[in-house]
Amino acid sequence: MKIQFFKYQGTGNDFIMVDNRLENFPKKQTDLIEKLCDRRFGIGADGLILLENDENTDFRMVYYNSDGNESSMCGNGGRCIVAFAEQLGIIQQETTFIAVDGEHYAKFTTAGLVSLKMKDVTTIQVASDYVFMNTGSPHHVTLVDDVKSVPVKELGSQIRYSDLYRQAGSNVNFVEPLSETLFAVRTYERGVEDETLSCGTGVTAVAIAMNVIGKTTSNDISLLVEGGSLQVRFEKEDRNYTHVFLTGPATFVFRGEIDLATL
Repeated sequence: MKIQFFKYQGTGNDFIMVDNRLENFPKKQTDLIEKLCDRRFGIGADGLILLENDENTDFRMVYYNSDGNESSMCGNGGRCIVAFAEQLGIIQQETTFIAVDGEHYAKFTTAGLVSLKMKDVTTIQVASDYVFMNTGSPHHVTLVDDVKSVPVKELGSQIRYSDLYRQAGSNVNFVEPLSETLFAVRTYERGVEDETLSCGTGVTAVAIAMNVIGKTTSNDISLLVEGGSLQVRFEKEDRNYTHVFLTGPATFVFRGEIDLATL
């Protein structure tokens, strides 16, 4: 069986996109998805995303980590599937779609970026050396003095598998404040089990965490990631964060066809 695929990336967080509106992709085959995401023996990506029909919105987003397992929300993937839907002619300047964490609104900015509305955040755990919250995916946020020198894979793995998060695990973000509105971020992603060049739900968690602990009073924050830059803005009432938008590029890389029988 041959399938057509499209490759997209959002600040270096890359995804295999498949139009599955005819429901012919074998999405229960975890090992197949893992092979497709393999950078040496497959197409190569941080994850695979299926675009499917939905009765109440423009489309449904189904996201798989590179280990082949269906996962929680992916912010950069959400922005990329919006660009993919536009390429397919399903949407134009704005859209509403459904993902694993609920309904999302998104629009294209005048600069051609994709601005994605994330879930509200109302439950935040603040400890002496970290902040934890769920922004569609669970995120541990910790401050560091020099983010470039952090052994992200080693430390991230330790925290991800620690007694704090047990089997479910958490994504882990290391953040260095550069100014009141600019923060450098590196992220270890569960499911990828390595550092990625960018994580949309991660920078969203970082922006909110920095506001919670007083590192910024701004509600419009820039985040430098290994693959570029992203913007997070929100509204705040007490410790409730609403109208959270993640904005950044969503770039088409190439399209191709692959014979699944060869994997």
